[in-house]
Amino acid sequence: MAGGQSGKALRMLGMVVLVASLAACSAKKQNDTEALSDLTAEQLYKRGELALQNRKGKNEDALADFQAVEQLYPYSEWAKRALIMQAFTEHKNKKYEEARIAAQRYLDFYPGDEDAAYASYLLALSYYDQVDEVGRDQGLTYQALQALRVVIEQYPDSEYARSATLKFDLAFDHLAAKDMEIGRYYLKRGNYTAAINRFRSVVQDFQTTTHTAEALHRLVEAYLALGLTDEAQTAGAILGYNYQSSPFYQDSFNLLKKQGLAPEAKGTSWLSQIYRQTIKGEWL
Repeated sequence: MAGGQSGKALRMLGMVVLVASLAACSAKKQNDTEALSDLTAEQLYKRGELALQNRKGKNEDALADFQAVEQLYPYSEWAKRALIMQAFTEHKNKKYEEARIAAQRYLDFYPGDEDAAYASYLLALSYYDQVDEVGRDQGLTYQALQALRVVIEQYPDSEYARSATLKFDLAFDHLAAKDMEIGRYYLKRGNYTAAINRFRSVVQDFQTTTHTAEALHRLVEAYLALGLTDEAQTAGAILGYNYQSSPFYQDSFNLLKKQGLAPEAKGTSWLSQIYRQTIKGEWL
């Protein structure tokens, strides 16, 4: 009996402690809210800025202040500034999804504001900064390209347009690199048709990237392996016309020469069409 009473007393004590803890947390939260509401929107915003600038400070503190500005003073000019700073802070913390959400909210609420270009740029960066390895899924790369294009086309005179253009070119090159990686994989394993499809994509869709010369050379290799000499010679001709100083052209020239062939446009393949369009200027 005594044991049962002791257990009951312990359970009651535990409940008392739990209630007290919850009450303390609630009181602390209320006190924190009251402490924040004692500050003006400008004071909160500048405190957030100071927390970002202070190397010993925490970005989470800055984010809390910017969020408080928006919550406590939602229709003020400081709330608008605080929202763009939320996007910046989330991006700085590498919380890219949160950064995109904040940047998009800014664009939804203030599409014509002077900082809309920066919000659009931050949104694009939140995709671009996740494009770090050729082997990763390319969905983010496509999204980065789309978002960067928005900055370039909608805010061409902004200070972010040039940076967006440079990043667009790098992301575009990244996609070509992915096709080249897969194409080499297939080529090495003798899956020539699959390899050709990848190299063709680079030549047709990514011809302004740094990978086009190699793609043409790999096409020469793959077509020769299949015995399709017209296509191999035409790929060599395009390579020689556009990239004659490239070591890839010399490699292709040597491969063709070993089989008694030369780089020249022959046949009616897709490569012949590219040759006519890009070199002879025949578009019809």
